[in-house]
Amino acid sequence: MGRPEPNCRYIKVYAPVARPPLEGPQKTMISSRLQRKIVELDELVSAVQAARAAGKTIVQCHGCFDIVHPGHIRYLEFARQQGDVLVVSLTGDSDISKDDHRPYIPQELRAENLAALMFVDYVYIDPNPTAEDVLARLKPDVYVKGREYERSTDPDFLAEKSVVEEYGGRIIFSSGEIVFSSTELIERIPQGDRTQSHRLMLLTQRYDITARSIAETLDQFRDMHVLVVGDIVFDRYVFCDALGVASESPMLSLVQRDERAYVGGGAIVARHAAALGAHAFLLSAGGSDERSRMVRDLLAGEGVESHLIESRPTIVEKTRFLAEDSKLFKVDCGQRLPLDSVAERQAALMLERRSKIADAVIFCDFGYGMITGSLLSRVLPTLRHNVRTLTADVSGGRANMLNFHHVDLLCPTERELRTMLNDFSSGLSTVAWQILDRTQARHLFVTLEKRGMVVFERRSQDRRSPQWSGRLKSEHLPSLAGHAADRLGCGDALLAGATLSLAAGGSLMQSAYIGNCAAAIELSMLGNHPVRADRLRDWTRARRELASPAPPEQQPTLVPA
Repeated sequence: MGRPEPNCRYIKVYAPVARPPLEGPQKTMISSRLQRKIVELDELVSAVQAARAAGKTIVQCHGCFDIVHPGHIRYLEFARQQGDVLVVSLTGDSDISKDDHRPYIPQELRAENLAALMFVDYVYIDPNPTAEDVLARLKPDVYVKGREYERSTDPDFLAEKSVVEEYGGRIIFSSGEIVFSSTELIERIPQGDRTQSHRLMLLTQRYDITARSIAETLDQFRDMHVLVVGDIVFDRYVFCDALGVASESPMLSLVQRDERAYVGGGAIVARHAAALGAHAFLLSAGGSDERSRMVRDLLAGEGVESHLIESRPTIVEKTRFLAEDSKLFKVDCGQRLPLDSVAERQAALMLERRSKIADAVIFCDFGYGMITGSLLSRVLPTLRHNVRTLTADVSGGRANMLNFHHVDLLCPTERELRTMLNDFSSGLSTVAWQILDRTQARHLFVTLEKRGMVVFERRSQDRRSPQWSGRLKSEHLPSLAGHAADRLGCGDALLAGATLSLAAGGSLMQSAYIGNCAAAIELSMLGNHPVRADRLRDWTRARRELASPAPPEQQPTLVPA
């Protein structure tokens, strides 16, 4: 069908047709027909080029399409009337950032929903936050956007508009006759865990993450040597009863009833590694005081070798005051005391010597001076040559992640990443590209607290390759946590679990999943405790998304009404 005449009216006739229920091969045939519409970019480019060579007009729409509602149907139907082939590109899960629960429907099911529409010819899941790349590749004759974009100054849309106008395409604005909002509809739907469970199942199947593959990876932890470098933090919890407001001024009145202390910072990462089965060695700074001796004894008792360079009088202390297990405020007693030249030389020699037997090196920079830019410049080339896996994380806003060049994995929170780059408005993919470009790191895990994490990977490891310019592969991994008791140490557990998995030869997504499991276990405990291997094994055995999939004949098939 070509373009309609301007005054042409379309009349829809609906007649009930008695149909027997579909079963067996018929179900499979319908599902296969939908899957043929869902294509990769290269396949889509070839199909569009063939259609254009046959004289057909290409139309493209782009969006989230989280819940396909009547407004979407009329919008897409209008778009199809503008040409002969309708391509719908939809934003992948990892680049939708509307709220904590979006996307509500996983990208695979959103693609199938669109493919089920008879007037949609091709569906493409776009891994980028905007349609710029796919527009530049397809060069559709018509790009249809909703009426809300007609006067939009949104920079993402303006970039898309510039691409279309540059090659001579047309943009038409239409939202159909009825306007709905997916966000408003989703807000009216009670939030359950069935959709997230299905999303996790699809993700684990896509990356071949199974209970067996995880168990095999965990088994390899026992033979690994892990070198951890970083500040030691003494985390002190003061448990109080809240009496109310003090009489002399408007402040909270507390009565202390208990106190606990946890050895954290770089030490807890080494403790995680040892508890997971690896041979862990911690290089840090300490002193000759009682607290430093206590830390050495604790680490030795948990199987962690350590060397504390005596360059500071005491270990950093952070005190948190809690009432009824709710944290009220934190007092940080630490100050930045960088290593002097003698201590830095001693640290470099120790790192170079221990790296000869290390399978992985983990840097934990809390910004108190154990890790300096000059130390990293001195040791990173040697470590990169000697060690298979290098990872790093920073915390507290004092450290600079930009000092970690050519490591395999960086693990910041979104807040830390944006603060470091002073970029609070760009999309997450944009700031991820900036940090990977400036550090030349291979992978990036950006944690989003209760929204889980986004895994970023450079599509080309060679910066000189034209494919590297702004091209990232990303995947959203939802949080696996159930009960949230305390967020302290979740990032450390994630870093330890993911690093060991990468060093053991696990895939990037499997490493992210194992790290996410370790973080979820840590989140369920009050205080900073190492995650043990047996608990991680039990946790993964109980995960429903890791269960073996049912045979094809027992799997449900999505059939359009």
